[in-house]
Order: sequence, then C-alpha cells, then structure tokens
Amino acid sequence: MKRTLTFALLAVIIFAEAVWAQAPPPMPKPGPEQKQLAYFIGHWNTEGIMKPGPFGPGGRFTSNDRNTWLPGGFFLLLHSDGNSPMGPSHQMAVMGYNPDEKVYTYDAFDNTGEHDVSKGTLQGDTWTWSSESKMGGQVMKGKFTIKEVSPTEYTFKFDMSTDGKTWTIGVEGKSTKVTTAPGVAEKKTTK
Repeated sequence: MKRTLTFALLAVIIFAEAVWAQAPPPMPKPGPEQKQLAYFIGHWNTEGIMKPGPFGPGGRFTSNDRNTWLPGGFFLLLHSDGNSPMGPSHQMAVMGYNPDEKVYTYDAFDNTGEHDVSKGTLQGDTWTWSSESKMGGQVMKGKFTIKEVSPTEYTFKFDMSTDGKTWTIGVEGKSTKVTTAPGVAEKKTTK
C-alpha cells in the first residue's frame, strides 16, 4: 500500500512538472481588422452642423478629438471635448473589432448621460455604424457613415429613422487630423 501511494505521488509530481515546464501560450496579436482602426489615431479637429430634431435645437458644433491605442493594439480610446448648441460636450469612447460577429464595435459615454452602442463595417474607404436607442418610448435607428477623404480628413453624417426605411439627416460634418499620436505610424492609403 505504501509503495502504491509513493508511486502515485511520484506520478502526480512528474505530471505537474511537465505541465509547468511547458511554455505559456503566446500573447494574442491584433489582426488586420484591428489595424484598420489606426486610421483614427491622432489629434483631430471636428466641426459640423446638427439639424434641429430629437437631439436638440440644432446648430454648429466643434470638438477636439484625441485618439490613442489601448496598450496591446486591440482597442482604440477616443476622448472628445467640444461645444454644441446645447453647451459643452465631453465624450469618451472605445472602438474595437468583434471577430465572432465580424463587426467593429463602438461604445461611447458622454456628459449628458448618453451611452451609445454601435456596430460597424468597413467597405473600401467607408465606415458604416448602426445603432438602436429608445427616444420618448420609441425605437430610433441610427446610421453613422464616415468617408475617408484622405489620410488627414474624413466626412461624416448621422441619419435617423423610426422604421428603418425613411431616413432623416441629423448631423453632418468633417474631421481634420492635426497631428499623429507620438510613436504611431500613419496608415498609408492608396485611393
């Protein structure tokens, strides 16, 4: 009995050492989809027009946007401060890619208590983000489209719909890159 117990204990020790001796799995690396997000890295100035509607009275808005990688290169952190027809605006957002659903993700939080969750796709130089939210008890569908005009400029518009068929423009504008974040190479585009 004592001999069997000794052999069993010795077998457990050898097995444990073999498991511990194996190299840990390599750290995951961002894929090509995450690398597409590099277009947004840097300091951008944004300006546009908000149409009067459910989001407020309408008028011009501006923002200063600072976008950097979260260490690891899987997620982009976006910080935005500006002025809108409703007063000062502050927003923090995270962009990434969900490989299971094969969509880009966007989660934003702002100083008015809003939390926006969108899913997006990239076709050529056009990003299309879709969202749904409740407004006054009614479901509002949103479509945010970004068109890369150059490595340092993009235009955007936000369309709204209650039925998914008839769309109304809520916001239009453009963003211009002022600088690239330190130590980050710009995405080279060929258009």
